[in-house]
Amino acid sequence: MTSYSFFNLLQQHPGIWLIGAGVLSLLVGSFLNVVIIRLPKAMHQEWQHECRLLLQVPKQDSQIEQDQSLPKPALAAIAWPGSQCPVCHTPLKPWHNIPVISYGLLGGKCAFCKTKISPVYPLVESLTAVLGLLIAWLMGPSPVTIMACVLMYFLVVLTFIDLEHKLLPDQLTLPLLWLGLVVNALGGLTSLQEALWGAVAGYLVLWMIYWGFRLATGRHGMGYGDFKLLAALGAWLGWQALPIIVLASSVAGIIVGVGLRLRSTPTDPQMPFGPFLAAGGLAYLLWGEQLWGLFQLSSP
Repeated sequence: MTSYSFFNLLQQHPGIWLIGAGVLSLLVGSFLNVVIIRLPKAMHQEWQHECRLLLQVPKQDSQIEQDQSLPKPALAAIAWPGSQCPVCHTPLKPWHNIPVISYGLLGGKCAFCKTKISPVYPLVESLTAVLGLLIAWLMGPSPVTIMACVLMYFLVVLTFIDLEHKLLPDQLTLPLLWLGLVVNALGGLTSLQEALWGAVAGYLVLWMIYWGFRLATGRHGMGYGDFKLLAALGAWLGWQALPIIVLASSVAGIIVGVGLRLRSTPTDPQMPFGPFLAAGGLAYLLWGEQLWGLFQLSSP
């Protein structure tokens, strides 16, 4: 009762709701940068450690000191150590971590060693804030809107990790899938039955496409992480969202690929598909009814 009274109050003050959603998403975006940078690095360290144990490869003296902290769970690397420069490893001050603003004040360079800071940091923070503001504006104050923002935060992290590493970590996709089922069991974005079949169909659709492509060409067309991401989107948005997501992500991927080739830009033959799935999922989350209307109009 108290939570609904709180959201009713926010409906009477939409400005406070929008500002709060934007600022919160901006702060979350700063944390997402930590996940994007640290999680893949920790996962690669775990894999290297496991491979050495499996192959019984002796470590060099320099590696022994470097790997003293291993094995350490990949997710633990997100929380510790505190923020530091990735080059000089100097701990950052609190005022060095103000989203977007610190990047501008520091001129895009480390305050200590003056190494150039990647523009990806403010990009992630700004994108997360804009998307959080958009979701809050279109969906209004409600617990469901909060959970929709959580879905968006996961998708932002997965997008940038996949772009950089061609990797969709199980540490993110599987919790996202189960969280979607829990949210919809509590009356979230769709019914639990539609969410359950959305998870099943989401995995099987890309699994069948993968094996069809592999049997026809002998090559891998996508990774298993794509199956799990679409299954997670199905768990959040329901099975009825899958045709729109797959169609939109496929068309977007083709357009981007053709555009890069027309510009004579070197293209990676293994262009990640996760970002397109994430974009399709967000599009359906925000404009699902409109997209279905366009799909029906274009159908014969």
